[in-house]
Amino acid sequence: MNLIWTEESSKYVFEHRLFSIRESLCRSPSGKTGVYTAMDAPDWAVVVPVLEGPQGRRFVMVRQWRHGARELSLEFPGGVFESGENPEEAAAREMEEETAYRPSRVTRLGEMSPNPAIMGNHVHFFLAEGLTDTGKQRLDEDEYMNVELFPVEEVIRNMGKPPYIHALMAAALTLYLQRGAAS
Repeated sequence: MNLIWTEESSKYVFEHRLFSIRESLCRSPSGKTGVYTAMDAPDWAVVVPVLEGPQGRRFVMVRQWRHGARELSLEFPGGVFESGENPEEAAAREMEEETAYRPSRVTRLGEMSPNPAIMGNHVHFFLAEGLTDTGKQRLDEDEYMNVELFPVEEVIRNMGKPPYIHALMAAALTLYLQRGAAS
């Protein structure tokens, strides 16, 4: 059975610096038409920073307020790509800006669609290793976050429970664990 829909027209109904909302007139495989709404946004990176030291293997994470959930969330660092930036550069830059840690190695873990039902962008996942603390976060004007270190086992045990509420962080952790299982 053919499952491909055809977009016949589209228009933007809302535009913001972070995303745009698009309405599209689409024709189903059986010929019926309907209007569907989707969000266009830039791609972004999520970085799993691993700090090795005398206290064992720890993740560098950020705690920040999430307006949609109206609560604090504990997350891996990340953010949107800047114009012309490749995914690895974006990952390293965002991680250093948010956590003050600079990676010597950034390894791609995977790429996913954050919510293909309504979003057209991708999230790129990376592992960051060989971390050096620069001592200074460089946050955007509207960013407020604390940097916190957690044993890897603690994050694995608690993912999916508050404050680990962000589903994409579970995806990042899964990709990290898959990489470990493969090596």
